[in-house]
Amino acid sequence: MAVEQPTPAMAGADQSRIHDIGYRGYDGPRLGRAYARRSLYSQSLRGAYGLGRSVKSKVLPMLLFAVMCVPAAIMVAVAVATKAHELPVSYTRYAIIMQAVISLYVASQAPQAVSRDLRFKTVPLYFSRPIETADYVRAKFAALASALFILTAAPLVVLYVGALLAKLDFADQTKGFAEGLVSVALLSLLFSGIGLVIAAFTPRRGFGIAAVIAVLTISYGAVTTLQAIADTQGSTGAIPWIGLFSPVTLIDGVQSAFLGATTRAPGGVDPSTAQGLVHVLVVLGLITACYGLLVRRYTKVGL
Repeated sequence: MAVEQPTPAMAGADQSRIHDIGYRGYDGPRLGRAYARRSLYSQSLRGAYGLGRSVKSKVLPMLLFAVMCVPAAIMVAVAVATKAHELPVSYTRYAIIMQAVISLYVASQAPQAVSRDLRFKTVPLYFSRPIETADYVRAKFAALASALFILTAAPLVVLYVGALLAKLDFADQTKGFAEGLVSVALLSLLFSGIGLVIAAFTPRRGFGIAAVIAVLTISYGAVTTLQAIADTQGSTGAIPWIGLFSPVTLIDGVQSAFLGATTRAPGGVDPSTAQGLVHVLVVLGLITACYGLLVRRYTKVGL
């Protein structure tokens, strides 16, 4: 009588064992998308200043923060010592003067916020959890904008406190301080959106830094050059319209039209109310467009 020989599959089945090594299922609370968004936002905001990272990562953002605040502290000291009747620089003008430092900060931190996730292919891991593409983009956008707002608002706080110590008019200083905060809030949103869009298209941090610096500085240089040419040619009416093509001059046009600032454009021509409204619409449109581009980009990356 034939004897059935065990097949390799049957032999493997006989040798298989299930071992209980002590793993337990998670039975705690499920914190959900809102908690994940808050965590991603807080960690990205901390990372923008190197907190929770190596000492080397803290050097540049902290140095730029000090560079932003030290001139304001010097201005305050001079105003207090000389008993001046006004600050040397208005609140709305300070960020425009320091735009090179702001651009360098955005160029250094926007790639840090998103390029490493692309380089190490960790973006799909985020989307394997409860958060979605829009959650990731909102958290990163809000974190960089908040970090940039801290950078630009801190020297305004120094100026405001110094103005009160110098016993300048409280109402005037409070109004100027509020206008300055509105200006830097718009600047933070616009610069963060542009920086993140550029950085999101390259996993190389060095390329991202160079690209952000090039876009912000070259556009500003080209626009101011064209404005200077228009001023020398007597076409002063075109100066505000040319300012639509650079992030820095866009913010300058908005605050010159609605926030009581004096424009830094060649010729000193402040935009009219209609031109200022166009500047506002362009700023809001660019912020919205940057958000939309980021969502589309990470929808493709997460697939």
